[in-house]
Amino acid sequence: MSAPTTNKKLLNWVAEIEAMCTPDQVVWCDGSTEEYDRLMAEMVESGAAIKLNEEKRPNSFAFNSDPSDVARVESRTYIASLKEEDAGPTNNWIDPVELKGIMKKLYTGCMKGRTMYVIPFSMGPIGSPIAKNCIEITDSPYVVCNMHIMTRVSPEVLRLIEKEDSFMPCLHSVGAPLEPGQKDVRWPCAPLEDKYIAHFPEEELIWSYGSGYGGNALLGKKCLALRIASYVASKEGWMAEHMLILRFTNPEGKKFHIAAAFPSACGKTNLAMLQSTVPGWKVETIGDDIAWMKPGPDGRLYAINPEAGFFGVAPGTSAASNPMALASCSKDTIYTNVVVTDDKDIWWEDMGYDCPGGGGIDWKNNPWKQGAVDADGNKIKGAHPNSRFTARAANCPVICPDWEDPAGVPIDILVFGGRRTNTMPLVHEAFSFDHGVYMGATASSEPTAAALDLGNVKLRFDPFAMTPFIGYNGGDYMQHWFDMGDELGDKAPRCFYVNWFRKDENGKWLWPGFGENSRVLKWMCDRVEGKVDARETAIGLMPIDGDLTLDGLDIPANDWAELMKVDTELFKKTVADAEEYLAKFGDKLPARMTKQLEAIKARLG
Repeated sequence: MSAPTTNKKLLNWVAEIEAMCTPDQVVWCDGSTEEYDRLMAEMVESGAAIKLNEEKRPNSFAFNSDPSDVARVESRTYIASLKEEDAGPTNNWIDPVELKGIMKKLYTGCMKGRTMYVIPFSMGPIGSPIAKNCIEITDSPYVVCNMHIMTRVSPEVLRLIEKEDSFMPCLHSVGAPLEPGQKDVRWPCAPLEDKYIAHFPEEELIWSYGSGYGGNALLGKKCLALRIASYVASKEGWMAEHMLILRFTNPEGKKFHIAAAFPSACGKTNLAMLQSTVPGWKVETIGDDIAWMKPGPDGRLYAINPEAGFFGVAPGTSAASNPMALASCSKDTIYTNVVVTDDKDIWWEDMGYDCPGGGGIDWKNNPWKQGAVDADGNKIKGAHPNSRFTARAANCPVICPDWEDPAGVPIDILVFGGRRTNTMPLVHEAFSFDHGVYMGATASSEPTAAALDLGNVKLRFDPFAMTPFIGYNGGDYMQHWFDMGDELGDKAPRCFYVNWFRKDENGKWLWPGFGENSRVLKWMCDRVEGKVDARETAIGLMPIDGDLTLDGLDIPANDWAELMKVDTELFKKTVADAEEYLAKFGDKLPARMTKQLEAIKARLG
């Protein structure tokens, strides 16, 4: 087919990739329903996809990946900046010239026997001043269909590229060329040692080879929206963050916008789709994973969700834990590595009910019965622990009506958190934006049970929940936060830190969590409005008893006291661990971070 664009820069790049990868044909994608349906029908015909029960899961399909290709591969993910120091201590670095040499050999002829798809997509509402126009080249129809859901694929993006003569290029191949007559496998991919997910920040370029799964292949997700975008944002004066965005509206109709960063397993998606238990207060979802934030004409920080869908972890998603996520994937959804039941429905562990019919086809595409055990007596899981659903954000019952506003929404509150069974209180507020940056930079969780068994009791620090996603030196990234605070001045969002996971000495949860977290959000909003005062502690500003409403909750007074307790000696240990962690950034650690560290040490005495 002829190219639907006149942009020379884009045409030359596509021609260059075609000459290197030698596909059988080149197809320019248009994002249409017809295109999606055609590609899905082809994949059902080939056996790559399973068409699900139309009555139970309308317009939905299931895929099973190769067992070697089930998640992001951090060990094969690289930031190939020109200088090693610019990648910093949180990234794998390879010299870009060396890496391109390795990957060009792998790319040579890699699309033989396949179709090369050119996908024009926008991260963010098309034409938004915060959005970016992008192109992904791929040889995977599975990737094309997922990109239809996760991004805005449209010829309109080509018109904007022609107008601006600029785009962000992403190249992907599953790395499995086909010889004439060779039958394709259900999930083509390359072996681990040939997998590369490479980022070239100075060129704003992504090259991915060998994996067809998730963020390794849907390059608009973590690769572009965080790793490359965080670098670009630092140069252009905005922020690309691993944050949910929600709107919280009070009974009088006043809207508050909250962006929150949590490490994995800390309830991020649950908070994004929270069902408020505070009478008259309503939560609406704007984004569940990524926020792009830019100062607006009025000097406030405005955020968009650059994605158009949810790429959610399936196991554990249930009517009890997150009914809105479950409803979001009830139709028009791609499922990867879940159980397909005998009547062509889907199921996963901790879904809240037993597998209908007692079994089906597991994530490895083998017959499976619930309760089956392996030779060692361990239960065989039907769904992979990282199995996923790709669902349209528009299908979320609590999606905010303004989630696609090109101007974004003004952020009032930034929230950080981690998973701590002790030390950290339920909520505290930063004294200043600089103090808030310190909070975000030292966000931490306790190690997993396995790590504890190994005697590793050090905290796992995850600055701003961005450790795997900072596309440049983490010290420079922290400085960018301080710089943004300077630019925003008194219009900067207020900063808070939460910990939903505090336990008593018997291991009992002290806070009910889930929808009750809305009570904590209400206190934050009351603080922003000046409706309540706070008590000053060594670690920050905390609720005065009675200001954080507990009506209807059965929380004994001693449990509440424990939830809000600041144990100075325990906190000193956390600060010492934070100081040791921050030291890894060397002379790139901002002086203002050291100043905050010294200030909290002085307050703790």
